[in-house]
Amino acid sequence: MSGAETYPIRRRAAAARILEGRNDLLVIAGLGSPAWDITAAGDNALNFPMWGAMGGAVSLGLGLAIAQPRRRVLVLTGDGELLMGLGSLATVAVQRPSNLAICVFDNERYGETGMQETHTASGADLAAIAAGCVTTPEELDSARKTLHETPGPVFQLIKVRAEQLEFALPPKDGAYLKDRFRQALLGRSD
Repeated sequence: MSGAETYPIRRRAAAARILEGRNDLLVIAGLGSPAWDITAAGDNALNFPMWGAMGGAVSLGLGLAIAQPRRRVLVLTGDGELLMGLGSLATVAVQRPSNLAICVFDNERYGETGMQETHTASGADLAAIAAGCVTTPEELDSARKTLHETPGPVFQLIKVRAEQLEFALPPKDGAYLKDRFRQALLGRSD
């Protein structure tokens, strides 16, 4: 068994804990498991799951944070998805939006394509790139508080167990998701 299977934190429980008390938090979920995790924690009109845009979650969250400076934006993504758009962290570092929080669930796997190891299984250290790492369940409450409240940009890496879970799929209709998110955010659909 590799290290990823031995991490004590389970991703669904971590997502549920992080989203507790979210109030009007805007949540962007990376492609695949992060989208399913936020849906399993309770579908919400202020959730925007990425469908078919691997590597774009942080960039979308950054744009939303800039466009909505009075709203807290949380990007919840995975290590594989973030590795596809790693350059977005550099743009976040330049823009430094105080309302942006990024949380990465790192199971060292590309879960949606067969659980192949990502670069983090071989030593790529996302936490060193952006600083911060949660490795025990006891640290989740502190991570949740940081993601919800600490002026950003905030980056939180959470090591989670590599496990195949049942899907908790959000709606797949992109137009519906866009309209639902826009209505919940702006109070109108135009």
